[in-house]
Amino acid sequence: MPPELVKYIMVYLISTVKFIGGPGLGAAYDLPLAGTAIMTILGMMTSVTVITFFGIQLRAWLISKIKVKRKIFTKRNRRIVKLWRAYGEFGVAFLTPVFFSPIVGTLLITMLGGKRKKVFIYMLICAVFWAFTLTALSEVLLDFFLKA
Repeated sequence: MPPELVKYIMVYLISTVKFIGGPGLGAAYDLPLAGTAIMTILGMMTSVTVITFFGIQLRAWLISKIKVKRKIFTKRNRRIVKLWRAYGEFGVAFLTPVFFSPIVGTLLITMLGGKRKKVFIYMLICAVFWAFTLTALSEVLLDFFLKA
């Protein structure tokens, strides 16, 4: 397998788990901005697709296996509900690449009753925005620190 292809695959794989890692890795590998952004978007949307279709079943299966009584009204849960009520699906989708992972953000939207179509559209819009923004920022910061 060509080394360049391996680099793109690594950006894709890391972006499925932690979005912000894709642009950083792409900049470190010195990949082109567009290529890094596209692989980052594809990685996030892969996670979004899998979690959207299987998230509820996965959550139910995990809860049945763990069998731990958890508090419902925690400080964290209150913040999540407050965020949901204030900004809805788009707000959570916008914050997902930076503050959550694609998996966690999609699970939040799915568990709080977001519609599938909106999840895909909002996540894609936010993924495109953040992929190009973070990739450009990563390249600028990498150049700055390498020249210093």
